[in-house]
Amino acid sequence: MIGEIYRVSFIGHRQIDRFRFVEEQLDRIISELLRKKEYVEFYVGRNGDFDTMVASAVKRGQKAYGTANSSLILVIPYSVANMDCLEKFYDEIWYPEELYGIHHKAAITKRNEWFVEHSDLLVAYVEWDNGGAAVCLKKAEKKGIEIKNIALEEE
Repeated sequence: MIGEIYRVSFIGHRQIDRFRFVEEQLDRIISELLRKKEYVEFYVGRNGDFDTMVASAVKRGQKAYGTANSSLILVIPYSVANMDCLEKFYDEIWYPEELYGIHHKAAITKRNEWFVEHSDLLVAYVEWDNGGAAVCLKKAEKKGIEIKNIALEEE
């Protein structure tokens, strides 16, 4: 039986230059969450380097700490063709109802807003003030949810 669920979403730029640094920060954050929280739902996308790095880091954490207290959940903004491959990698795949019928160009933004509305913690990699990840980060700040922006960490 699952106790208290702690929900963590991830947003970041499509391209990452500081690959090793970001990977180390993600491993640290995810390990800490898996050790300290009763149950963690990790909400991720699949739209660039950061999302791919996050999914891999969660899988490494689950390998180290087990899967009994976490789920890696892919939140898709629109239907995709390769669901069978994705179902093998992710613990769950969600396509929130509020995203049905939204034009694909707006769907990622709406999915990111979904992340903000359904998270206790937003882990971000946002280096600059423009783009979808930056907009999502600002919305999370306004909402007052906890934010960890890896881009602000020192190497």
